[in-house]
Amino acid sequence: MMGIEWLRPGVFVGSVAFALVGVAVFWLCFVIIDKLTPYDLWGEIVEKKNLALAIVVGAMCLGISIIIAAAMHGG
Repeated sequence: MMGIEWLRPGVFVGSVAFALVGVAVFWLCFVIIDKLTPYDLWGEIVEKKNLALAIVVGAMCLGISIIIAAAMHGG
C-alpha cells in the first residue's frame, strides 16, 4: 500500500521534474515532426478542419507519449 508516500518533498519534486521533462520532450518531438511535414499541421487541423489529419496527429501524439513514458520509467 502506497499511502501518502508521494507527498514527501523529494518524491513530489521528482515527479514534477519528470513531468516537465516529459512535456518538453513531447513538445520538441511535435515541433520536429511539424517541420518535417510539407504543410502546417496546426493550420490544416484548426483552420481547414482536416479531421483525418487530426486523427493521425492524435495517434502520433499518443505514440510519442507512450515512448517517452516508457523511456522515463525504464521499461
